[in-house]
Amino acid sequence: MSSPASVQEVVARMEGIVAPLPRADGVAAFTQLYLAVTQGVQVRLAGATFVDPSFLARLDIVFANLYFSALEQHERDPGKAPPAWRPLFDARARRGIAPLQFAFAGMNAHINRDLPVALVSTCRELGIGLSLGSPQHQDYVRINGLLATVETQIKQQYLTGWLHTLDRIVHRVSRIDDIVAMWGIEHAREAAWINAQALWAIRDDTDLAADFVTTLDRTVGFAARGLLIPADTRLRRLGRFLHLG
Repeated sequence: MSSPASVQEVVARMEGIVAPLPRADGVAAFTQLYLAVTQGVQVRLAGATFVDPSFLARLDIVFANLYFSALEQHERDPGKAPPAWRPLFDARARRGIAPLQFAFAGMNAHINRDLPVALVSTCRELGIGLSLGSPQHQDYVRINGLLATVETQIKQQYLTGWLHTLDRIVHRVSRIDDIVAMWGIEHAREAAWINAQALWAIRDDTDLAADFVTTLDRTVGFAARGLLIPADTRLRRLGRFLHLG
């Protein structure tokens, strides 16, 4: 399948991924979140609220194509998918894992592994650098506000309601709370920029750059397995059974 060449095509590809999948599917949970973020960015770009919207638009496309490529690689040969993505893809149908966990595991792989690679690729293509304080970095930081808003909305969908409250009373410590505490999108994006700067500095040493990405890939994959430890409880399962959760 050809790679999307515009933000509109990126949105269409994500809609095509989600459409045939059940809501409980882990890839669907992440892609729904990713779709909401992309659509939000698209609206902001149309409003010309950024210094260099062409940079952000191109970064969005390069970034999204890394996810699409990883998913296609896994469908063709699971062993060939990037290690950062394998935990999500392998666990996508596993019971006991909350949709929020799948969403965060996807964000973990995409931001911590793919974003540094996408930043370097985009900057090389456009002939610009990765210096802090540049117009492109300023725009990159502005995106954090949008992402934080979407992240909060997603958390609220899964962390409110009477079933969650009862579950907290009975179990005292909620695994979902642990997952929320493990993930912060703003800090992840800050780290991604720093990793991109490191990768940029060694970009002409092909072997070293490949080793850097491989190490990053494995480290991110290890974190994803922690995010995907089943968080289900008997009360949550009962709620789903009764269609109350």
